[in-house]
Amino acid sequence: MSDLEDLTRLPDDFDGHVRLFPLPSLVLFPHAVQPLHIFEPRYCEMLSEALATDELIAMATLRNDESGTVGQPPIASTVCIGKIVSHVPCDDERHNILLVGIKRAKIATEVDAKRCFRIAKSNVLDDLYPPAGKSQRSQLRADLLGAFGEVIPATKSAKQELSELLTGSMGLGPITDIISHTLPLTVSMKLRLLAEHNVDTRAKQLIRFLKSGAVELPQASGKESNPQPFETVGQDATEATEDGGQQFPPPFSLN
Repeated sequence: MSDLEDLTRLPDDFDGHVRLFPLPSLVLFPHAVQPLHIFEPRYCEMLSEALATDELIAMATLRNDESGTVGQPPIASTVCIGKIVSHVPCDDERHNILLVGIKRAKIATEVDAKRCFRIAKSNVLDDLYPPAGKSQRSQLRADLLGAFGEVIPATKSAKQELSELLTGSMGLGPITDIISHTLPLTVSMKLRLLAEHNVDTRAKQLIRFLKSGAVELPQASGKESNPQPFETVGQDATEATEDGGQQFPPPFSLN
């Protein structure tokens, strides 16, 4: 088993129940890494339980509509189950974590597990590689990376990362997910990509998004971009803001 497969493997006793961490504008994808800064008490409790058991947290995306149960803001039906790969306790009961996406999943139903945070029963959506598309998959991979290369900044590091993807052995599914997570697509676009477990269909959809002009990145200025700071969870857990004062972790490589 490869390191990537080992990292994105669910525990053998996983029964589909996931802890939900809802945020309004964040869509996590499998194979991508997300830094988070956690300090609201109920999510600190969620983190403590996760660290003591399976190290899993499912990132959910809050919807804009007002439907749903009173007191429980509605979330998108597809979530990404993540695994905690780094945890750094800070002062004042705050925590910095790195969460790597391991599996997309569909919410079946939320359950009352007598916790202060939300829990749901989910059905895991494993990547589907249709046999009929096998002969064209290499070309589809090349087309996707070509479209990606057209929109990324012309910095040295970006071009090097693209070159590594082109020459590497990473499969179409992980590549599609990493690009989807990395680029500033709209939340609705990202949710469509997260919900699609057919890898060929997902890659074609992402190519259409890339070629549509929906991705607008600033022109390269000759300087490398700053590292992505932690997402900071607000007191009511309905807003996520960037804490520009912390520049950890360093930028992540696309592979």
